[in-house]
Amino acid sequence: MKLVILDRDGTLNHDSDEYIKSPEEWQALPGALEAVGRLNHAGYHVVLATNQSGLGRGLLDVASLNAIHKRMLKQLAAVGGRIDAIFYCPHTPEDACTCRKPLPGLIEQVADRFGIDVKDVPFVGDSLRDMQAAAAAGCAPHLVQTGNSLALRGASLPPTFPAGTQMHTDLNAFVDALLKKTPEHAL
Repeated sequence: MKLVILDRDGTLNHDSDEYIKSPEEWQALPGALEAVGRLNHAGYHVVLATNQSGLGRGLLDVASLNAIHKRMLKQLAAVGGRIDAIFYCPHTPEDACTCRKPLPGLIEQVADRFGIDVKDVPFVGDSLRDMQAAAAAGCAPHLVQTGNSLALRGASLPPTFPAGTQMHTDLNAFVDALLKKTPEHAL
């Protein structure tokens, strides 16, 4: 199974310090939806693994989160893309759960759900904690310079990031790099 795991906020859509609390606040990053569609058309399954502490903070409820995801999925479908599953951590940092990134719990849920070993599966995110979770789970960490990592554009990867982290300008640049590595006959 060809799989890519994505973070949501800052990777697929614009992030907000005030949290994304309604469908109207969810705005895709330029080209990100099309990048997911390109992955799908190349035979990849795409899943999200996202911290959503706004739930635990009482800023939104599950119905609102579902409405946000419904908007996202509708916009994806309009450009020929899809997300196969959404895994989210509803906890705050104070809850000390095992699913909140930088811990690998969400990625472990993905592995369990799909019955696969996620070793070397690409995990794409925009933050140090995304890369730490990816490395802890054995995934290949890919940092996009959007959202939390926008300031890293044109800079070297800080030494605090896990070894082997690859940087890309955005989700489209990641997809370009991934598809360039994938032999045509494997598609």
